[in-house]
Amino acid sequence: MSILKKRSRASGEIPMAGMADIAFLLLIFFIVTTIFDEQKGLSIVLPERGEEVDIPARNILHLVVQPDGVVEIQRGESPQIQRVTAAQVEGIWRMEVAQNENLIAAVKTAPNAPYRFMIDVLDRLEVAGATRVNLGLLE
Repeated sequence: MSILKKRSRASGEIPMAGMADIAFLLLIFFIVTTIFDEQKGLSIVLPERGEEVDIPARNILHLVVQPDGVVEIQRGESPQIQRVTAAQVEGIWRMEVAQNENLIAAVKTAPNAPYRFMIDVLDRLEVAGATRVNLGLLE
């Protein structure tokens, strides 16, 4: 008497019961181990909202950043415009603030000027010790 064992056929299906668990564990692993870069912005302290104050034109140094990186400087109400590079802004600010302690830097940027040109001017003003800076766009 021979006992024949019936062979079980191999199933052509892949067991999917544990796949959801594995996918969930992989998702948790990648979320926990991912490092996100912190984007650094401008460190600018904005004043509290208050009343508007009229400032005499002689206390304003207008710095207009052009699309080609040139900075046009105008002192107060003077019609004379000086064209300089961003690197020269630091020296000019130091000279002007030595003559007028109440000076405010009014930095305006042309709408189509690259962002880096404005940042260059702001960096130079920071190095020169400028604490009163007004930012705006050319219209």
